[in-house]
Amino acid sequence: MKFLLILLSVFTLFSCNKDNSEKMRHGYWLGELKVNENKTLPFTFEVMADKSLKIFNAEEVILVDDITYKNDSIFIKMPVFEGYFALKLTKEGMVGRFTNTDMALDLPFKAIYNSKERFETKEVPAVDISGNWEVAFNPDSDQSVYQAKGVFQQNGKKVTGTFRTEAGDYRYLEGVMNVDELQLSAFDGSHAFLFVATVKDSTLNGVFYSGNKWSAAFEGQRNEHFELSDANLLTTLQNEDAHFEFSFPNEEGQTISLADAQFQNKVVVVQLMGTWCPNCLDESVFFSEYFKLNSDKAIEFVALAFENAKTDSLAFEGIKRLKNRLGLDYPVLLAQSGTSDKVEAQKKLPMLKQVVSYPTTIFIDKTGKVRKIHTGFNGPATGAKYVEFKNEFRTFVEELLEE
Repeated sequence: MKFLLILLSVFTLFSCNKDNSEKMRHGYWLGELKVNENKTLPFTFEVMADKSLKIFNAEEVILVDDITYKNDSIFIKMPVFEGYFALKLTKEGMVGRFTNTDMALDLPFKAIYNSKERFETKEVPAVDISGNWEVAFNPDSDQSVYQAKGVFQQNGKKVTGTFRTEAGDYRYLEGVMNVDELQLSAFDGSHAFLFVATVKDSTLNGVFYSGNKWSAAFEGQRNEHFELSDANLLTTLQNEDAHFEFSFPNEEGQTISLADAQFQNKVVVVQLMGTWCPNCLDESVFFSEYFKLNSDKAIEFVALAFENAKTDSLAFEGIKRLKNRLGLDYPVLLAQSGTSDKVEAQKKLPMLKQVVSYPTTIFIDKTGKVRKIHTGFNGPATGAKYVEFKNEFRTFVEELLEE
């Protein structure tokens, strides 16, 4: 009798601790974020296991493995950026919201099971958008207009590519050409982008939707010879002889300065970035790979993070998450929390005339002199431009190392 009571107690304890929450069905899903009263941003993902899934944007695959179940709710946290989904299962799939406080995103979300089509198409494309496009966003506004270069590849109905701007690229866009309507989207936990445009021969006109109801008109024309301004000339020092310096804390509370011994008589690559910034993530991946292959040389990397997180402690959580996910071996210092405003950022680095973009890369030679400042980043979604950047980076750094 005593044995039976013990056995019953163990069984009861096991039953109480067992997770009986309903799980996501394994397989492909279509997710939809509502970015406008009449517009939804679609993306596809595959649930690999109860606590892991993959999000797809063209060639990009994002592994998400921080998934928890509680009663009838599912919480999915993005791997690097601060965003998360809070969802409930339904007969058709899932419903809930996506929230990213850093990027001020709070979007209604739903997902449909067993669907792999990002956009529904029924008609044959009437135009092929492949090639280079000269594009202007906010073309009717003198104050907010900015230039971009559209780089697209079309295979049948499917379209991939990106928009390059002087601040960086819009990363991996994927979509379709439906007769003469271009539809592109991307979701990576920070970016939530939707582009819709009408394409007529050599022109396009459309609207760019991002986040909570923000939108901007854009127009473009085919131009295989169009190029953006030189990224090495956009950010400058107050004067040619200005000395670059910084002094900011790391996640362990230690203040790190350019004057420290670890940076002396070495080439130093300083990265102005934010953990909320997808282009910065792409650049950090490249820098990390380069540094690991060249750690025996007289070179150091250091990142200065300008964070939207409201407190230093929250900002350092983001920094730690980024470093752990990417395996960064170089210091990431907190330069600013509470805002990533570039005017405020320039006040932290007054030797710069302006901070134009995140990321911005500052190359300092062994004598401590700034030799080049590169604004923005052409990431892997830009294809040939990314390869060009990597080659130029390696060549220039090797020249500095040989001096």
